[in-house]
Amino acid sequence: MKTTGFIARRYLFSKKHISLISTLTIISITGVTIGTALLIVVLSVFNGFFNVIKGLLLKNDPDVRIESSTADSFLYTGDMQKKLADIPEITASASYVKGKALLAYQQNRNKVVEVKGINPKDFFRINNLSGSVNSGTVDLGVKDRSPGLLVNEQLMSELNLHVGDKVVLLSADGMRKSLTQFSLPRSYRFEVRGVYSRLQIASEGPSVFIEKDAGQRLFEMRNKISGIDIRLNNTDQAETVKSKLKSQLGDGFTIDTWYDLQKPLYDVMYLEKWSSYLILMIIVIVAVLNIIGSLTMIVIQKNRDIGVLLTMGFTPSDIKSVFVRQGLYIGLIGGGIGGGLGLLLSWLQKQYGLIKLSSAFIINAYPVSINFWDVAIVLSGSLLLCILASWYPAQRASMVEPADAVRYD
Repeated sequence: MKTTGFIARRYLFSKKHISLISTLTIISITGVTIGTALLIVVLSVFNGFFNVIKGLLLKNDPDVRIESSTADSFLYTGDMQKKLADIPEITASASYVKGKALLAYQQNRNKVVEVKGINPKDFFRINNLSGSVNSGTVDLGVKDRSPGLLVNEQLMSELNLHVGDKVVLLSADGMRKSLTQFSLPRSYRFEVRGVYSRLQIASEGPSVFIEKDAGQRLFEMRNKISGIDIRLNNTDQAETVKSKLKSQLGDGFTIDTWYDLQKPLYDVMYLEKWSSYLILMIIVIVAVLNIIGSLTMIVIQKNRDIGVLLTMGFTPSDIKSVFVRQGLYIGLIGGGIGGGLGLLLSWLQKQYGLIKLSSAFIINAYPVSINFWDVAIVLSGSLLLCILASWYPAQRASMVEPADAVRYD
């Protein structure tokens, strides 16, 4: 029975004649430990920020959005409604119309805005807009022959609007038709009913909300809609539902998940996360260089022992296994301690918010979200580097000639 594992442990942890070898071994383990712990903490913080931003955006964005891929609008048929109702993951859906319009208010106070026509009862099941109204009401119905309109704080400030003011909306298509058909543009008068606040993170510019029927008249869509917003039982089911909708609705529709709607922002966050991973892996690589040095010195020191083992029946593969195992043990010890330390620090930050943000905005402390797939990637990456680092010393040890090692040592 071969005892390569026992010999590897003896070579690695027994007292060395050359103290530098012990020092290099300790430095190697320490480097792997620190690198692994830092990687887990940093990736967990990136995950935390990702979840914070995702949560903020999902207050405004749906889990899945359906729009026509060939036109600006489409008919929302009973057959389509039935297909959506048959998907169990869907908990709510809301159709809408949208388009650009000129908002005019007193003399030269004009602004091109993004207008969205909604059915408030359905839309507020998808969107947290009703909770963002800080002045006025969310009533968009007709009062005194004027339909209601919701405006965001930014637009209210720019045009010096107040709740109760009357404004006029002119659609872009309406203005274009008036120019080509030599007629006056058809305008619609609305009353500002409420003001909402919305965090502007990779979102569209100033938006106003009106009732869907009023939006269909404004944009001359009749019974058509611009799209459908969908809320799911679980946001993580978005890709699954997207595939189902594509197969049922066909190529005439564009299906976007919450990730697709803010893809540039989410992609940048993932890029930053994995760029940080690669940069911090340099710490582990430095430790790996020490592993090469320490194991090479052990090979030199144990040259005669290697020769004796070969004469006793050990094969070059067995000798190579002895030194690869030493790299494995260093990786297991450093990765184990570093992984535990990283998880402990991440948990403490998550529970107690030990490190605060310099300027509190949405959150007071660095957010943390531990993803065990990330932990597995960090630990396996560190372990793999340690094993690779042991390859050169192991290869050198396997090439020792028994006769020369015993004769000249």
